[in-house]
Amino acid sequence: MKSFIREFKDFAIKGNMIDMAVGIIIGTAFNNVVNTLVKKVVMPPLSLLTDDVNLANRKYLLREATDTAEEVAIGYGELIEVLIDFAIIALTIFVVIKFINRFRKKSEDPKNKQVPTPKDIELLANIERLMEQQNELIKNGSKKL
Repeated sequence: MKSFIREFKDFAIKGNMIDMAVGIIIGTAFNNVVNTLVKKVVMPPLSLLTDDVNLANRKYLLREATDTAEEVAIGYGELIEVLIDFAIIALTIFVVIKFINRFRKKSEDPKNKQVPTPKDIELLANIERLMEQQNELIKNGSKKL
């Protein structure tokens, strides 16, 4: 039990828990933005295309409401809205990651002098250059024999 508590303490202190909490909070806020975008920006033009039908209210009625029983219906309109939410979130995440990867590739390119190269990438580039020089010396030395 003590090792479990120690592991949890290490996990929390190293910042993993804080990073995860920040990610969840940002994700929740992003979800609210996407929901508003879908409901207030995307869905109104779609409802115009469907003769002012609000997609959220679209359903397939299985049983009408009576005095003793509630209505039973499949709400496919809400499913359509959720799928649109998902598509917007997936597209946004794809664009953001593509944008980040482009800058990461530029920063990791040791030949690009516009972006300062991180020290570890610079050291690896130097090692690669030295190995190429060493291979050339070995090739030239074996040709002379």
